[in-house]
Amino acid sequence: MSAIAVWLTTTRSALCWPVGLLSVLLYGYIFIGARLYSDALLQGIYAGLELYGWLCWARARAGLLATATRGATDRLPPVVRPGFRDIAFPLLAGLLGAVLLGLLTSTYTDAALPWTDAVLTGLSLVAQYWMARLYRINWLLWIAVDVVYVGVYVSRGLGVTAALYAAFLVLAALGWHRWGRASIR
Repeated sequence: MSAIAVWLTTTRSALCWPVGLLSVLLYGYIFIGARLYSDALLQGIYAGLELYGWLCWARARAGLLATATRGATDRLPPVVRPGFRDIAFPLLAGLLGAVLLGLLTSTYTDAALPWTDAVLTGLSLVAQYWMARLYRINWLLWIAVDVVYVGVYVSRGLGVTAALYAAFLVLAALGWHRWGRASIR
């Protein structure tokens, strides 16, 4: 289901948000059942970002429809060109969160790759936020994160998950391409 949500995002279909929300809620339920509470908490954060993205895209689309000329056919939310602060502040927040998470997991848990996992988590949250804001650069961050995730999952013997993230990598490249063809506001 998560792969469907990512594919829908590459097309800028607002359906990506409810499908993504269902996906993270399902994963949260699975992780609670498996007593993986940090992963379940992360899914809760993703659920909040899914709702935020849905709202952002709805507002962008409503603004587009309000200003559309008669006979306009492109009803997709517009890709946004972010400013320096739009990129820098979320990135710094994600890296700060990664440092805090890395300190916690390296000190208080037996995590296999505490720092790598923490950085990937922080950057994934930044990429998801950028996606909600319709910044094309989100796809470059997803590409970088997915490349590392594939290696992490292969090294941990999680072949099916590595294959899923390889598919996410392909979808992120597709998203970069498709969003590059869109009009940028």
